[in-house]
Amino acid sequence: MKKNEVLAGLVSRLGSNGEGIIKNENYTIFIPYALPGEKVRFQVLKVNKNIVYGKMLEILTPAEDRIRPACPVFEKCGGCQLQHMNYRNQLKLKTAVVKDCLSKIAFINYEVPLTVKSDIEYGYRNKLQLPVRSTPKGNIIGFFAENSHRIVSIGKCAVQADWAEKVISAIKNYIETVKVPCFNEEKNEGLLKHVVLREVKEYLFITLVINGETAPHTEFLINELMQNFKNFSLFLNVNTVNSNVIMGDRFIHVFGEEKIVAEDMGISYEMGPESFMQINDNVKRKIYIEAQKIAETDKNTVVIDAYSGAGMLTALFAKEAKKAIGIEIVKEAVECADKVKEMNGLDGKMENICAACEDVLPDIIAKEKAENAKCVLVLDPPRQGVDVKVLEAVLKSKPEKIIYISCSPQTLSRDLGILLGTLIITENGLTKSENPVSSYKLNSVQPFDMFPQTKHVETVVLMSRNI
Repeated sequence: MKKNEVLAGLVSRLGSNGEGIIKNENYTIFIPYALPGEKVRFQVLKVNKNIVYGKMLEILTPAEDRIRPACPVFEKCGGCQLQHMNYRNQLKLKTAVVKDCLSKIAFINYEVPLTVKSDIEYGYRNKLQLPVRSTPKGNIIGFFAENSHRIVSIGKCAVQADWAEKVISAIKNYIETVKVPCFNEEKNEGLLKHVVLREVKEYLFITLVINGETAPHTEFLINELMQNFKNFSLFLNVNTVNSNVIMGDRFIHVFGEEKIVAEDMGISYEMGPESFMQINDNVKRKIYIEAQKIAETDKNTVVIDAYSGAGMLTALFAKEAKKAIGIEIVKEAVECADKVKEMNGLDGKMENICAACEDVLPDIIAKEKAENAKCVLVLDPPRQGVDVKVLEAVLKSKPEKIIYISCSPQTLSRDLGILLGTLIITENGLTKSENPVSSYKLNSVQPFDMFPQTKHVETVVLMSRNI
């Protein structure tokens, strides 16, 4: 098989990223946006031994469950991978991805239940980040195409809430009317680099990320926004470094409230333009309810919330348990969590520690166990998973229960393999254990669809200590 060769084939199944897979003699061919049962014509883009990556040119025989994508730039912007698939099958795919990762990475065979749906399939996102660039064809605002810095121009986005289209229109009018110089990556010049939007309880935080100290005629943009919005704030964020990091450290308040107080699931919290928030409020609540249910806390339970962020989940546990302790290495997040504790009257019930988990976790659990507390550990790491030093600290400290909330089935499976003894850490990396021994057993695995129309899936796992 050669690059640029045009072939036809029958799609047999889907890969973990939602791409169609064709088996051709000794080759496994990955074709994005193709569905099982479809016969497609494709062009070979890359051949790597027995693995081939192709581009679909034509659907010769469409699958019965293929649907028309809601977005006009689907397949171009790369933000969504599954809009061509009906929602029930999206949930089945994500279930299969979690099951396959557990089996292939961690050698754990588990019958994973169907992924819990999002009640909102489109328009669920409460955050939007838009790069703005100057090009030979003019200024463009949109999304980066997948694996590139080429911007696909958009006017609206199907997975964003309705407010996004109105804000994008106002920003475009501002750029063109005021003649705002937009950023050029190659020349490292120009002012406006990104627009970052966050919506909290019908209040909109709008941030212009700039390669400078000020933006021209922001009063024009404010007037444009007032045509459609009553409750919004405008900020400038200074980022003069030409890198993949979107925001700098310094915010300049221009208009509206600097922060607002909101309430969710009985917890009051303060939000600003830089505060962390989950993308899908509907599914976030389902995940937190699941975590509370499987924790089975009582008045003798101490919950240790590792990677606790701004403290929302820590506060929820603090209300039910004897005490909840959040561990977070980012100082600003810990300050937010302390504010949550104060606002909700959780002094003595909620403690926030700014430290690396591996440094403090064993001592915290040992101290609570010495006072006869039942310890439940919650791990909610970023996409790269839990650091091996933290996993070693967990195994050393032996909490009664471990709840793992994951946004990556791959790193989740790796970490579960270590915790459950199916993977052994060696000098050469991880290897399969022929005789798995662990202090823990796997009680439940439940995927949640935090990101409909995309390949991503969240998973909540419960492990309990062997008696």
